[in-house]
Amino acid sequence: MKVVNLKQAILQAWKERWSDYQWAINIKKNFPKGATWDYLNLAEALMEQAMIGPSPNPLILSYLKYAISSQVRDKAVLSNNGVLMFCTSSEECIGLCRALLGVVVWLLQGCAWYCEKLRELGPSASTEASLRACQERLHTLMSSTKNRALVHIARLEEQGCCCWNASTGSWSNVEQSMVKVTEGLGNVPNQTMRTKLEETLCDFLSITQMLSVPCDPQSHASFPSVHAFIMLEGTMNLTGETQPLVEQLMMIKRMQRIPAPLFVLEIWKACFTGLIESPEGTEELKWTAFTFLKIPQVLLRLKKYPYGDKGQDFMEDVNIAFQYLLKLTPLLDKADQRCNCDCLGMLLQECNKLGLLSDSNTTCLTSKRTEDREFAPRLKTAENANIQPNPGLILRAEPTVTNILKTVDADHSKSPEGLLGVLGHMLSGKSLDLLLAAAAATGKLKSFARKFIKLNEFPKHISGEGSKSASVRALLFDISFLMLCHVVQTYGSEVILSDPSPSGETPFFETWLQTCMPEEGKTLNPDHPCFRPEPGKVESLVTLLNNSSEMKLVQVKWHEICLSTPAAILEVLNAWENGVLSVEAVQKITDNIKGKVCSMAICAVAWLVAHVRMLGRDEREKPQTMIRQLVTPLYGENTLQFYNERVIIMSSIMEHMCADVFQQTAATLRPPVEGQEPIPYRNLLPAKDPIHVALSKQCTIVCSSGGRHFSQKTQICID
Repeated sequence: MKVVNLKQAILQAWKERWSDYQWAINIKKNFPKGATWDYLNLAEALMEQAMIGPSPNPLILSYLKYAISSQVRDKAVLSNNGVLMFCTSSEECIGLCRALLGVVVWLLQGCAWYCEKLRELGPSASTEASLRACQERLHTLMSSTKNRALVHIARLEEQGCCCWNASTGSWSNVEQSMVKVTEGLGNVPNQTMRTKLEETLCDFLSITQMLSVPCDPQSHASFPSVHAFIMLEGTMNLTGETQPLVEQLMMIKRMQRIPAPLFVLEIWKACFTGLIESPEGTEELKWTAFTFLKIPQVLLRLKKYPYGDKGQDFMEDVNIAFQYLLKLTPLLDKADQRCNCDCLGMLLQECNKLGLLSDSNTTCLTSKRTEDREFAPRLKTAENANIQPNPGLILRAEPTVTNILKTVDADHSKSPEGLLGVLGHMLSGKSLDLLLAAAAATGKLKSFARKFIKLNEFPKHISGEGSKSASVRALLFDISFLMLCHVVQTYGSEVILSDPSPSGETPFFETWLQTCMPEEGKTLNPDHPCFRPEPGKVESLVTLLNNSSEMKLVQVKWHEICLSTPAAILEVLNAWENGVLSVEAVQKITDNIKGKVCSMAICAVAWLVAHVRMLGRDEREKPQTMIRQLVTPLYGENTLQFYNERVIIMSSIMEHMCADVFQQTAATLRPPVEGQEPIPYRNLLPAKDPIHVALSKQCTIVCSSGGRHFSQKTQICID
């Protein structure tokens, strides 16, 4: 046998399935001899190779067993490798615990016997040496928490088993021996020895209390489970109820016995980490609302729970947590740079308002942070100096949400014009995202959505109206429709559909959402009856879109128009594909669709997306062209009020809807604009190749492997 090293020898023995004695013979022939072979790391090498795989290798373990039996390998060296690694079943693990208990009983009985000998024969150097040897080995075993836990398991196993073999040692033997040792302590002349025996007995007494006495964690310990849970809630569950979050946090705290100050500290650390790492835009606003609005309310509810932390007041726990947080200067500085403000200062003020911090503690912590910020790096530039920080905007948005809910809930049947100013202000800039984030963090988003569903139903009721009231009615329907679509795409359809309508009748938007709106993981049938209203209404709408220079608003039922739009788009698309309509005529129709009411364009794109998903690659060009025409804003003088604000939200909604169907064929949604980056597809991981390219490559691979008949048929289907 020619080997290079010990590892290679073990692998060769395993491959050739040597028996244990063959292995011993070959290993002695090819490796140097000595008193012991410890310097070869034989046990370590065998253990390493035996533990490769899902279970220990019995053949290699037999080599180790043979080495120990034949005294090729010293047992003392093996003990450092951890006997527990050999336990491959629960029975073997329990057997190990029983064996350890037996050793402990034997050593305790030895201590008791030598104490009795000292009483009978008087002081003796040899007896004291034997007693010292027993005590030292007992102390070595019992000073390990792991060993005490194993003995405790054996004790519990004895209590639950009626067939325990007392000859191998039992807990009753331990108690009897401890009594004898305690009685014999007075016979030990050496004071140091007597003290060590008492300490060893205390280790045994602690075994019975292992499950009842909590361990005090280190003052600087970290608790990743709290951090991970907060990160998950802030990222995925901003709209969730506060009480379940509080109860789950309390469960983690109790299970891990986390002191209240460190518990609160870990929550704040996770919040600041989320603020720093959140992507810009809506996700950043969500994390800001979660940190500055939801978490203070969570702490306020945690304050009502009994803690049992030595009677310490929860306000003092929060104060200590902030003192710890002040020491994490790099984390706070990074958050301040990201948010362009003093994040901790704002949090301290919010906690003070809710009664989580006293005025004196708030002042002290604020002044300390102000001193630290003097040396912090700043990113103040001319560009961001005038930008209002998101935390301040979110804190101001929270009372605004309450006021808007009251305003929308009022009776506007006589003068709905007053409501348009409020809605127009909500659409400007990022106001809508701020208000939605604040509503989600404070548990008001469902109420917010329900109010706007009610507002969307209001324009159904038509009585004699002029052009002005018709415009107001169209705008109320359009703005509420856009807001609800944005809520669904940002926070999920559960916000709308989780609670049934109070009136018992399903509102128009809920019906349209369930049957017509594209969502991730949702497949729509473009031939569904919801896309096929009465033929007469469809013909009237097609005629109106094709012949009129602009949409008429008086006496229009907008929910019926939205339901008829998909069928009208199908008629236009068929006419275009058959050469009846020109590109210019189609452009005029799409301009009429998006020129007044953006919700019509959204309904049209929703159907086109469902239709395109069913088409082959070569059939998608004209439907995708219509989508591009509808997404592009129309700049004219005859548009309704707040058109620029509405069209921004409309474009965002459409991009979410149709991103995947464009990405599948590597097409672009908008033509590139010079000096402007192309709009990225959100919520999608772009594939390296378009789907048709990936499938073609796979067919080529299958064909080269011999499946020509199958490959040719598949290639025909793809083409």
